[in-house]
Amino acid sequence: MDRLRNKKKKWIRLIFRRRVFVSFLLLVQMAFILALTAGSSLAFRYVSFALSLMSIVVSLYIINKKEKPAYKVTWVFLILTFPIFGGVLYIIFHFASGFEKFKALFIKRKEESKPFLAINNELAGVEADCLSQIRYLQNYAGFPVYTRTQAQYFADGQDFFLKVLAEIEKAERYIFLEFFILRPGFMLDSIIDLLEKKAAQGLDVRVIYDDLGCFFSLHTDYKHNLEDKGVQCLVFNPFKPALSSLQNNRDHRKLVIIDGKTAFTGGLNLADEYINRLERFGHWKDAAIMIRGEAAWSLTVLFLQMWNLERNEDDFAAFYPRTPAERQLSTDGYIQPYGDSPFDDDNVGEHVYIQIINNAKEYVYINTPYLVVDDNMLSALMLSAKSGVDVRIITPHHWDKEVAAITSRSYYRQLVSAGVKIYEYTGGFNHSKTFVSDDRVATVGTANLDFRSLYLHFECGVCLYQNSAVRDIKKDFLETLAVSRQITLTDCSRNALQRVVQDVLRVFAPLM
Repeated sequence: MDRLRNKKKKWIRLIFRRRVFVSFLLLVQMAFILALTAGSSLAFRYVSFALSLMSIVVSLYIINKKEKPAYKVTWVFLILTFPIFGGVLYIIFHFASGFEKFKALFIKRKEESKPFLAINNELAGVEADCLSQIRYLQNYAGFPVYTRTQAQYFADGQDFFLKVLAEIEKAERYIFLEFFILRPGFMLDSIIDLLEKKAAQGLDVRVIYDDLGCFFSLHTDYKHNLEDKGVQCLVFNPFKPALSSLQNNRDHRKLVIIDGKTAFTGGLNLADEYINRLERFGHWKDAAIMIRGEAAWSLTVLFLQMWNLERNEDDFAAFYPRTPAERQLSTDGYIQPYGDSPFDDDNVGEHVYIQIINNAKEYVYINTPYLVVDDNMLSALMLSAKSGVDVRIITPHHWDKEVAAITSRSYYRQLVSAGVKIYEYTGGFNHSKTFVSDDRVATVGTANLDFRSLYLHFECGVCLYQNSAVRDIKKDFLETLAVSRQITLTDCSRNALQRVVQDVLRVFAPLM
């Protein structure tokens, strides 16, 4: 018992020291900027005038920049509020970083992988309403659609966890994991123990985790601990004590890849609350999908793109399945995995969601833990509902972040007034990210309906067309709906203070 207690204290000390050091350096930088922009001497007045002029120039630059209007509004509002401080902050935040270098490297890695994602022209059996989505993802975004693939949907974290263990046990060549959050506990430790065993058998085992996502859950030696077990490890975009827009770009993907033949993705990270072994915010409702067959290769390529950002050592062809078991799989509709990044100048995840909404004829059902959207998504949802489509959205009733709850609920009145039906999952926290429409198209992935997922993070998902798993996703939504409470216009009433708080949070939502 004492040994465990001492080990826990050591972890706390390591985490605390790192967090305090980073926070201290950030505060020092902020204090330095304030010192430059405050004061009453003649010299300070000249500096203040020059910086105010800079803020005007920066505001004009922002207005004319090709960027989401919501970001423009946020930054211009910030500069108007702090005319001296705001322009300096924007310049430091956007230009005093390695953003452009990192972006160029990612684009290069993505270009290198293009020859390994062959376009599929066998689309004769695809319904017309699905073709636009397929063509966009395949011909523009570069993600092929596949046939010889089977899909299995998981409406529960425990089922997902058990299936992942079973598939890892069957791995023959390699196992790749990529997650936003790793948190020591039963779930993570069970998987790591199995990875260590498979590495000892000679398999190529790799793990990528996001540094900021694991900022408070892993100590700084965790990477080395994995490598001591024979598991190669990459910490994505290490968080640095510098004001930089690059710190916004996190790896929010959740991937398990086995031999390029089987792949998992969805909302689940590797932490005990995701399998309800640890209770946080009530029952944790989540969703994931497993694809087995040809389509797993696209998700394998996504992983290798990320791995090669730091270690450009791999030939994609070396990881292609040697004995494609998928050739014996029966065709079950069409499956199209896709990825999204903040560096491709195209909001792939947002476009997938909007196309599903726009193409819906009868219904579109949505699960999302956060509902913080821009005008494009808001207009699409409202227009669809006004056109007679049954639009339903399930959000959590018990939230993990109070700010997210207040901001999400600020959109309720506008949506409900337009005919969108909104529900809150009363059983606990709904972390699923699923869309399903008209019994023929669905997507399961990692992207929330918020600014960070849609515009700042690396995300991924799987689109399914005319596939049997579409029915399973709809069934799960309806079962979740049965334990959710519908939001009425009366529930959306706000007093003056609530309205002001929500309006302010909506302005700054793109930065949250």
